[in-house]
Amino acid sequence: MREDEDEEAMMTMDTLSDYSPPTSAELARRLDDLLTQARRRRTVRDFSDRPVPRHVIESCLRIAGTAPSGANQQPWHFAAIQNPAVKAEIRQGAEAEERAFYASRAPQAWLDALRPLGTNAEKPFLEVAPWLIAIFCQNHTTQPDGSQVKHYYARESVGIATGMLIQTLHLAGLVSLTHTPSPMAFLNKILGRPSNEKPFLLLVVGYPADNVQLPKITKKSLEQISSFH
Repeated sequence: MREDEDEEAMMTMDTLSDYSPPTSAELARRLDDLLTQARRRRTVRDFSDRPVPRHVIESCLRIAGTAPSGANQQPWHFAAIQNPAVKAEIRQGAEAEERAFYASRAPQAWLDALRPLGTNAEKPFLEVAPWLIAIFCQNHTTQPDGSQVKHYYARESVGIATGMLIQTLHLAGLVSLTHTPSPMAFLNKILGRPSNEKPFLLLVVGYPADNVQLPKITKKSLEQISSFH
């Protein structure tokens, strides 16, 4: 490779010109606010059919798209579904897998762990909620010449982007449910996604139903989830 080609191949660098560290008081206020907001987030299974404008979902996806990723390859695709017919088809595919899961695939220990949550194979929220977001992980991309470019740390990168999306939706005043029927290959077929994309998660998004009931849960303490060295 010639020297000029090597220089062209290098990533253009930038500076954090708009960064200024907060004061100690401002930092404490921000963190207190974020913790208060984060503690209000709950997984919801009963949704209202109240519509959510498309521009709200677009904004949330733009924020998720700023997530860090291996080699900045951004190996994700977010398929946002509002069409009732497509949602109905997804429900049909998901419930088929869920019936098999509850009937024979899941070990008893898993079923015992799920019992307090009251889950079963019926997933009406897949049609009631105004939006479904099917998140796909791209293990590689195919170039116009047919060659393949491998993506590094693809699943980890998509997990980070998904976490950012869930928190963004919450801060926007919406609720969500992480749904993982397994296997999820039916999503590729319904949504016309290529074989290099693997379904990662189906996110149900909208507003909670009136008087929604939630299981009482607790979160582990800081001492249980962390250590300092």
